[in-house]
Amino acid sequence: MLLAQVVDASQVVRATSARKLKVAAVAELLVKAAPDELAQVVAWISGELTQGKIGAGWRTLAAVSADPAAAPGLTVSAVGDALDELAAANGAGSTARRRELLAALLSAATADERDFLVRLLTGELRQGALAALVAEAVARAAQVPVELVRRAYMLSGRLPVTAVAAMTGGAAALAEFRLEVGRPIRPMLASPGATLDGALAEFDGEVSVEYKLDGARIQVHRSGSQVWVFTRTLREITASVPELVQLVAELPCTSVVLDGETLALDDAGRPRPFQQTMSRFATSLPGSDPASVQPPAPSPAEVVSTRDLLLHPYFFDCLHLDGVDLLDAPLAERRESLTEVAAAHTIPALVRPGAEAAADYFDTALAVGHEGIVIKSLSAPYAAGRRGRAWQKIKPTHTLDLIVLGAEWGYGRRTGYLSNLHLGARDPDGGEPVMVGKTFKGLTDELLRWQTEEFPRHERVRDDYVVYLRPELVVEIALDGVQVSSRYPGGAALRFARVVRYRPDKEPADADTIDAVRALL
Repeated sequence: MLLAQVVDASQVVRATSARKLKVAAVAELLVKAAPDELAQVVAWISGELTQGKIGAGWRTLAAVSADPAAAPGLTVSAVGDALDELAAANGAGSTARRRELLAALLSAATADERDFLVRLLTGELRQGALAALVAEAVARAAQVPVELVRRAYMLSGRLPVTAVAAMTGGAAALAEFRLEVGRPIRPMLASPGATLDGALAEFDGEVSVEYKLDGARIQVHRSGSQVWVFTRTLREITASVPELVQLVAELPCTSVVLDGETLALDDAGRPRPFQQTMSRFATSLPGSDPASVQPPAPSPAEVVSTRDLLLHPYFFDCLHLDGVDLLDAPLAERRESLTEVAAAHTIPALVRPGAEAAADYFDTALAVGHEGIVIKSLSAPYAAGRRGRAWQKIKPTHTLDLIVLGAEWGYGRRTGYLSNLHLGARDPDGGEPVMVGKTFKGLTDELLRWQTEEFPRHERVRDDYVVYLRPELVVEIALDGVQVSSRYPGGAALRFARVVRYRPDKEPADADTIDAVRALL
């Protein structure tokens, strides 16, 4: 298969807003791919690399000079081999070797192929829920039920592997996927809930009400004496959190998979600022060159020595216990297993509370320094990787995780700083983020300085007033509501939006969708 065929399908996906046409274009592409090409094709059309990070960011690509080819000739296999070589280039002289390899690859590519490769290598092909769309296309191409593909993807965490199984082994191969201790699965997510009373009524009181912690999502696995700890993006951080590893290793079980949050507490037992918890994770922002790009620094009052920041786990779900998978069990049953194995380390919760008790619990959560509460249906299974109504987060003010699309140069005391943010919501059908508003509120002097230094690293283009960014940075925004607007393409605009913090622990695929924004109208 030629790379040009992948590029053509990608252009169809980008050019249409009709989900059915997107799915059809990708399915047609997959049918044409040979078995040994499928993994690469599925990864690329999803905006990913099978090799992971290969050290070829914007800085490296900008240093490469090569004229494009006149006609298509690159094959999928040839590009895959070149990317393997790039990923393997390490140590002394690796920078020059990467430039040499990139020059050879890009000079063999046409202008359209080069544009595709550059966006793929820099992460700009990431378009929110494109993986979900590709999963539908895999089901269509393999002629298997889409739910089988989604479940296999949930359990494998790797769409290329799932696609190869579907296309070569059909439904029988997909049915072989199981939860594997030591291999993370995508976490189940909560949707913004409108009101506490509304959420309780929706599930007829059959709910668990839990604190909404301002911490970092973790998924821990244990098999015998071996322990793994993963972030919400499935990145392994085991070596960075020895206190969590020791705690999980001492739980009364042989094997377990737990979902939860971790956060650092101060001497009074109250949660420390989110930035302090994240400092233990050494998180780099997506789309950066190999040099680590750190999130905004905490204010001087928040600075604490990392060695003093012991992390405390708060588990809220049990997905596997001593050889028994619990993904399909209702939450009520999973909570019993959670209490059995980790009662002392669970998030405080009320089960089937009345309206008054739930309201008091909400007030208590805020009083002790948490963000709010989460309402969970006791009858719902664990829907990994999905943000549905079975879990609803209730906060005193609405917050959304949005994508930074650009920033305007400030004026007055903000002259010389990138200030007013352009904010976008994720397109659930895999298109470009949908702009929903602007804000400069909530930006501290530290954030202004950080934005002005960091944003050019993610620059797509600029004019005299605005630096437009590749969709790579996620920011948490508080708002008073959403109103109908003809100014923005999504038909909705944020009301009184203000910056809460940046979220280096989240990727654009984790941002809230335009549907979530419209739900607040």
